[in-house]
Amino acid sequence: MVSPALLFEILLNGLVIGMIYVLAAAGLALIFGVMDILNLSHGELFALGGYLAISIVGSLGAGVGFWVALLAAPIVVGVIGMAIERVTLRPLYGRGHLDQALVTFGFLLIIYDGLGLIWGKSRSEVISTPGLLEGTIEIFGFSYAAYNYFVLALGTVLVLLTWGMLNYTKFGLIIRAGSQDRKMVGDLGININRYYTLLFGFGMALAGIGGVAMGAYQTVSLSLGNSIIIPAFVVVVIGGLGSFKGAVFGALLVGVLQSLMSTYVPFFSGVEIFLVMIAVLLIKPRGLFGNPHWEVPSSDTNFLAGVRGGVFNTQTRKYLGVGAVGLLALVPFGAGTFYSAYYVSLTQELMIWALLALSLDLVMGYTGLISLGHAMFYGLGAYTAMLVFMHLTPSILVALVAAILICTVVAIVVGHLSIRVTGPYFILITLGFAELFYEGVSKFDFTGGSNGLFGVERKFGIPGMSVDFREIEVGMEPIVLSGGELYFYFVLIFVVLSYLVARTLMNAPFGSILRSVKENQQRTEFMGYDVRGYKLRAFTISGALAGLAGGLFAAVQGYADPSLFHWLVSGELILMVVLGGTGTLYGPMLGAGVFVGFSDFMSGYISSWRLVLGVMFVLFVLFLPRGLVSIPARVKMVWNRRLGGGETVTEPSPGGDD
Repeated sequence: MVSPALLFEILLNGLVIGMIYVLAAAGLALIFGVMDILNLSHGELFALGGYLAISIVGSLGAGVGFWVALLAAPIVVGVIGMAIERVTLRPLYGRGHLDQALVTFGFLLIIYDGLGLIWGKSRSEVISTPGLLEGTIEIFGFSYAAYNYFVLALGTVLVLLTWGMLNYTKFGLIIRAGSQDRKMVGDLGININRYYTLLFGFGMALAGIGGVAMGAYQTVSLSLGNSIIIPAFVVVVIGGLGSFKGAVFGALLVGVLQSLMSTYVPFFSGVEIFLVMIAVLLIKPRGLFGNPHWEVPSSDTNFLAGVRGGVFNTQTRKYLGVGAVGLLALVPFGAGTFYSAYYVSLTQELMIWALLALSLDLVMGYTGLISLGHAMFYGLGAYTAMLVFMHLTPSILVALVAAILICTVVAIVVGHLSIRVTGPYFILITLGFAELFYEGVSKFDFTGGSNGLFGVERKFGIPGMSVDFREIEVGMEPIVLSGGELYFYFVLIFVVLSYLVARTLMNAPFGSILRSVKENQQRTEFMGYDVRGYKLRAFTISGALAGLAGGLFAAVQGYADPSLFHWLVSGELILMVVLGGTGTLYGPMLGAGVFVGFSDFMSGYISSWRLVLGVMFVLFVLFLPRGLVSIPARVKMVWNRRLGGGETVTEPSPGGDD
């Protein structure tokens, strides 16, 4: 039987964790509620508060330094937040909140590597607290940590002050009015953009305070931002995106639930919050305290417009495509002569990422559904293939078929549940499903736990008639292909076939209906089409192709681990699709190649290559929202303008004519 004292301590621990989540999630909820910005860099700014506190306390000592850090660190974080909003987010206000979310993902990469560059990638430290907050306090015979009482008091005061500011000040009145009708507020002569900048800075300052509070509760390291952003997302989804009251309630609920689960059911700790989030969204698609005002159409974004036509005609594009495949086919022949065998392996990895980007473009570029959990199918395909190798047969073909089938079934189930919600809610529910798989494979023995699965035999063929590529050679001296080279062509064939299948589907009536859904869902429904059914089919095909990419990864690399499910993999995948050009199929594949190639090149010269990549991505979203595939048309348009006449090339129109 559980003693009342133990239960009370567990609940208090949950409230302490929940109060830190309040500080992390309240700013996230406020910013989205008023500005429609889903800030993916919020966790890194939270971590920045902790790192700043480490430096301040290290310089001034724990006695004075902690109190100075509690005031100064949030101010610095808030100022940085205002600069981000003013310079990069404000120009995007007319383009939809999903464009802005992508910019914040770029800042996630920038700030993450910036923290490692300034404070060191391996630094891990707990913020020292003054003597006043050390030790325990005994009340009615119950002894509890003084610092935990302080966190509860600090959080309560900040919640009350924020609530008062929103409801009883001119500032609160204006931002609440702006969230409902921004144009009306502007017509009254109020510079609403200035208030938006202040609000964004205030939300970031709350995150900075949370980082200081968390840093004295547990270690500050580069993983802090990532560890806090996922619970913060869960909190705001449960409470309702944009609801401050919902963020407070959701944070305390999640904190108490985590404390109870870690004490009584530690095996399932970390899973329960995602189950709660998914359940809430299925019952109340806008969260417990959500408002219909924040239901933003999924098509309200510029970078999803797609590209059709352009400089090259259909025949020329076909020749270019055949030429690109031909060049890829020549890559293994140059190994050892013009470059090392490493570049053959790198190109092979690039092709798998290209297939994965292609799979996401089917659902993102053609239906407007942005999945932040697409890595779920990639990881699941890899694990399925590895389990087939270990327990059924070393046949690669059987493993790939199994990966496709399993991912198809999972995509049907996840898609059926997720498509009920739209916009940012769809983004976050897919994230929740992916995190469930991430936690699951990390805990079970049959999936290898946190170490994953590795060390398996793989052969090409069917059971009983298989051969190991490493044991055969094809060709004659000086051109002999074996092992890795044959795997290379195996991957190339599957990637090309997948592209041709996807291209056929998107050029068929099925693809036309999907484009119609993205451009005007209500009109498509009025014409009698089952919009949800078409979205589900696109999501299912997308999941199956991503599973094939995961199966190919396992077949080539011979391992699978939980990192394949990580949400940052999904984030980088979205980056590749946008970088290349959504709704084109070949554009995301090009984007994947540029991303993987550039990342590999930069990582060989500087350790903080993500910072450079983040800067480039922010610039792309700002100035080239339709990706690399739109560059030829833009160049020709500028060229014709300089010539002062001649045929002009207009900005490519929406579509997917590949």
